[in-house]
Amino acid sequence: MRILGISAFYHDSAAALLRDGEIVAAAQEERFTRRKHDARFPVHAIRYCLAEERISLEAVDWIVFYEKPFLKFERLLETYLAFAPRGLRSFQTAMPLWLREKLFQKSLLCDELRSIGGMQDWERKLLFAEHHLSHAASAFYPSPFEDAAVLTMDGVGEWTTTSLALGSGSRLDITQEIHFPHSLGLLYSAFTYYTGFKVNSGEYKVMGLAPYGEPRYAPLILQHLIDLKPDGSFRLNLDYFNYCTGLTMTNREFDKLFGGPPRRPEDLLTQHHMDLAASVQAVIEEATLRLTRSIAKDTGARNLCLAGGVALNCVANGKIHRDGRFGNIWIQPAAGDAGGALGAALVAHHLYRQQPRPAGPSDAMRGGYLGPSFSQHEIESRLLQAGACFTVLGEPELMEATVDALIAEKAVGWFQGRMEFGPRALGARSILADARSPRMQSTLNLRVKFRESFRPFAPSVLREHVHEWFDLDADSPYMLLVADVTAARRTEPQPQAGALMGIERLNQPRSVIPAVTHVDHSARIQTVHRETNPRYHALLTAFEARTGCPVLVNTSFNVRGEPLVCTPEDALACFLTTGIEVLIAGNCLLRKEAQPEELRIRYRNRQFDPD
Repeated sequence: MRILGISAFYHDSAAALLRDGEIVAAAQEERFTRRKHDARFPVHAIRYCLAEERISLEAVDWIVFYEKPFLKFERLLETYLAFAPRGLRSFQTAMPLWLREKLFQKSLLCDELRSIGGMQDWERKLLFAEHHLSHAASAFYPSPFEDAAVLTMDGVGEWTTTSLALGSGSRLDITQEIHFPHSLGLLYSAFTYYTGFKVNSGEYKVMGLAPYGEPRYAPLILQHLIDLKPDGSFRLNLDYFNYCTGLTMTNREFDKLFGGPPRRPEDLLTQHHMDLAASVQAVIEEATLRLTRSIAKDTGARNLCLAGGVALNCVANGKIHRDGRFGNIWIQPAAGDAGGALGAALVAHHLYRQQPRPAGPSDAMRGGYLGPSFSQHEIESRLLQAGACFTVLGEPELMEATVDALIAEKAVGWFQGRMEFGPRALGARSILADARSPRMQSTLNLRVKFRESFRPFAPSVLREHVHEWFDLDADSPYMLLVADVTAARRTEPQPQAGALMGIERLNQPRSVIPAVTHVDHSARIQTVHRETNPRYHALLTAFEARTGCPVLVNTSFNVRGEPLVCTPEDALACFLTTGIEVLIAGNCLLRKEAQPEELRIRYRNRQFDPD
């Protein structure tokens, strides 16, 4: 039995394929089209999933969409009616699109499926799962838990913005919900918009900016914007928001409350914006802690699963973990809408077809490595066709050369195995660097990634050594938990450091691994496991043998505004147009200085829209 899950038409379209409940493949459409957060129907992602299984679309038994469009259309109409006559302009803008893509979405989906699989009766195979049930299924069914509470939080699905489900075996029942327009995701997105970043894209920038500020506006947010109850339930004060009826997230009342209009993207970031980021982050952390404490008390559950866009807030996740109300926490690595494709397929398998889960504890995401891979022969032939110069090395020589480059403080592109599913690079499509270098954070941001200087970088660390370097002794394979660098690895600040504010604190060394230590001594940790990524584990082991440090900088193999690289050609293009000095693709070693000038010229005008 094969089931194809699809998410599309909002942001981060994706496809995922199950065979008898096992995850065969999953990928986001953006990786193939090179258009970040691509929301279009995932034609390329579907074709990849079918190719991985070596089947045609006709061989798929069920196709499941990740939400119910009629319910979403109902929410749109009811919201506009509730606020009428306000929002007429927004209504006129949205309605043609909604009529075409939501009200007649079944027909649209069937047309798209015919373009891939021919003239079949696709309606007979087409199912729809509710948005938050898809999120919950994506978190519970791949988790290693037989029983768990499942918390989903995002902007909004059809009506739901927050849900609690209880999972046991193959059963999964949503028991409580909070509905639109009251949403932690939309509250965070409002501050994303107000601080000058793109909604549904820049929320992680707000999280990264928060440690530079002080949460001085948190009381104001709790007093005016959100009524947060002791059990974590909440209501937003809609007098300050514009997302129900307007084309922006916030309104003039919001501007008055926080001292001026929203920051324009090109404007300088000030301490005011850092304090706003710190404040909304503090409120989200408090809200999620109250929710999870209440869930633990009311359900008695010892296991917690998380999904939805808010579950990508790894700082809040780290606080939930340290709070200790749950013995175990598992977070879906593709927690946003892309993961909804996988969840929809799992809903069909376990709830619609009532199939049991596999026996025994296991993480069915297999490290998140569910995307395309390329054989050594394919990598070599593609690089040769592109005109690249490279050397093919055996395993010991490859490891030695890579470690040499890292110790020499070079940025290394690392292209290996199957591409990651979800927003994080996990050692398959990564840029690696020496975490001990005090210059590397600035170098990677400005010369390699071409992004804002305040952005932190994450460490990859051998799982067996994580507790020696960070205040964490648990699995964090998907880079979704934040913990502090241990006190023993921190360094004394310079005498003048205490007087520094905001971005001025950036260049002050804070630990023996400064490239991955944020200004508050925190780090977004990926634990590396031999079972799921043996080659990356071997590299970290080789680096530790030479340096005594089992930690590397791991950032996504792309530049600002570009999706994660997918193919050898994508990796080569990024390598040639950035400050990456060495590329390791399979067993191929490429050095920047050895590449023909005409090859560099070919890619010189490669550009992506800033995110």
